[in-house]
Order: sequence, then C-alpha cells, then structure tokens
Amino acid sequence: MSEQEAKPGRNRRLSRELVLKGLYQQFLSGNTTAAVLRNLAEESAFARADQAYCAALLNGVCENLPGLDAKLSAFVDRKVAELSPVEHAILCIAAYELAFDPDIPYRVAINEAIELAKRYGGADGHKYVNGVLDKLAADLRPQEVQQRQPARRK
Repeated sequence: MSEQEAKPGRNRRLSRELVLKGLYQQFLSGNTTAAVLRNLAEESAFARADQAYCAALLNGVCENLPGLDAKLSAFVDRKVAELSPVEHAILCIAAYELAFDPDIPYRVAINEAIELAKRYGGADGHKYVNGVLDKLAADLRPQEVQQRQPARRK
C-alpha cells in the first residue's frame, strides 16, 4: 500500500487537524471547499492522513455549516460569528461528527476537539470547547451519554 492510500481509520487525528486548517482558511478567505481541499492536498501531511475521511469531513462540515452553527448557538455564550475562527472550526468539526457520524463515540469526538483546541486554540480554549461539546453531545446523543460507555480510539 502506498503512502497515498490511507487505510480507513488511519491518521484521523491528522485528518481533523488538516480540516481545522482548511476551515480556518475558508472562514478567513472565503475560498470554495474544493479550493481549500486542493490546498490541503498540497501539504506534506496530507499523504499521511486518512485522505478520504479528510475530504468527507471537510465537505460535510461545509455543506452543513448553517445547521451546525444553529446547533452550536444553543450552547455557546455569544453569537457563533463572534467565536474565534479556530474555536469555531474545532466546534464545527466535533459537532459534525456528533451529528452525522454515530460510529465515532461521542467521547472520541470531544477528546479530539479538546486536543485540537489545546494545540491551536487560545489559552483556555480547550475548556470552552469541552463545555460546549459536553452539552451538545447530551443533546444529540442522549442515550450514548447516559450509558457513558468507554470510548474506542478512532
């Protein structure tokens, strides 16, 4: 298998990181999703990422952005437009996974978002992201949250 052919589940963390960079770029530049994906594909890290997941996640977030923002608006302490672009992108990625990818345990989606926020967000951004996503997960996946089953790593 070549580096270009990522196995499903391989380097999803890196895929999320690339999607974060892509969303940030799109939020600031207004570039199309296709242009953002082309830019991401030029990054050296793209070869190590789960490329199919990266593309699906970026497209999914972008196609569902108004709905994701509406879901998030119920749990943020300000208008979604006033969030930092980094925290907004991180919240959108996790919100998309929570809403549209039930194969990813809610704890994994939240933990991955927290790790992104620690790496790229403001000083206490990870705490804010955690608080918002805990509430969103309880709203979107009440049964799973109540069961609190151990998360599998994705």
